[in-house]
Amino acid sequence: MKKTVRDVDVRDKRVFLRCDFNVPLDDSGVITDDRRIVSALPTIKYLMEQGARTIVASHLGRPKGVADMKYSLAPVANRLSELLGTEVIFVSEPEVVGPAVKDAAEALEPGSVMLIENVRFRPEETKNDPSFSSELASLADIFVNDAFGTAHRAHCSTAGVADFLPAVSGFLLEKEIRFFSGLLEDPEKPFTAVLGGSKVADKIPLIENLLDKVDTILIGGGMAYTLLKAKGYEIGTSLLDEDSIQLSIDIMKKAEEKNVKMLLPVDTVCAKEFKNDSPSVCVDVDKIPADMMGLDIGEKTQKLYRKVIMESATVVWNGPAGVFEMDNFAAGTKAIAQAMNDTKAVTVIGGGDSAAAVRKFGLEEGISHISTGGGASLEFLEGKKLPGVECLQDK
Repeated sequence: MKKTVRDVDVRDKRVFLRCDFNVPLDDSGVITDDRRIVSALPTIKYLMEQGARTIVASHLGRPKGVADMKYSLAPVANRLSELLGTEVIFVSEPEVVGPAVKDAAEALEPGSVMLIENVRFRPEETKNDPSFSSELASLADIFVNDAFGTAHRAHCSTAGVADFLPAVSGFLLEKEIRFFSGLLEDPEKPFTAVLGGSKVADKIPLIENLLDKVDTILIGGGMAYTLLKAKGYEIGTSLLDEDSIQLSIDIMKKAEEKNVKMLLPVDTVCAKEFKNDSPSVCVDVDKIPADMMGLDIGEKTQKLYRKVIMESATVVWNGPAGVFEMDNFAAGTKAIAQAMNDTKAVTVIGGGDSAAAVRKFGLEEGISHISTGGGASLEFLEGKKLPGVECLQDK
């Protein structure tokens, strides 16, 4: 177990808090989805209540190591001030940690919050350069990491700072670690994994790590057609990861050896073109027309997968079942989301497209945990060590 902000005395201390405020902005710089800011509020409010002097840092977009003001955190400072009901001091310096930031950090009153500029304005950030880590650390007495979305990156503000300051987790990171550790260490059975996405190769490490833990794997998305091809089915013009056919054969064999049920779609919604308005037909997977591509799981598969999910005690979902961005090919993904919402199981969604889908369908309320980090959650489930977690002090 890692130490959390509860395990250290933050009163009157300067706390360097790394959040993930990489929020979407429209063309006029207005935040279109503030969920990532809202997710950090419990930790920020706790630090304020405890009388800490909080210095918040984040990245936004990909400024590629230069101070591109298109990626300034100014809109985040405004929104965070609104959400907290108090002014968040925002100091914008191209060098991120300059004289104005140092002075503001020094002058912070207990219970107050300041936000510094986009850490990726500095090229050293993504290289985990100790010199920049030291600059960031010089602002504070304690490092609190609450940015699960970047925990799989060994950057200055997510891991390097821990070489210079005592490091603990915030409440959001603590929650993410608790849910994903629970999935890997002591899941309630039966345990089902629902896996989608486009490429089999991208999910092989995940499947291999889950084979010793799950009872059933439900396959959807573009990767299903490569697995179907590996089983000898004709898949028309469906997405095919040709280089992964042998991988697919091997992973299905491993699942069989470990008595893990790996279920593939039994029917699929096909169309001739990758377009929402392309006429579609639902056929069994052994009858995919030569000139058509599969774009979603069919009704039979939806019912089959729902039954498995409803009978499970734990379900993790990573990757959509079809091209859910197109309304005419979203039914399969929506059916998975609905089942995840309806089941009494512990349900965890690994961020990314799956999280976006659940929110699109308005079904997030019934989910036990929706991760804030797609890449980080995937690497956690693959059994990899996350630098932003490993750097924290153990209890």
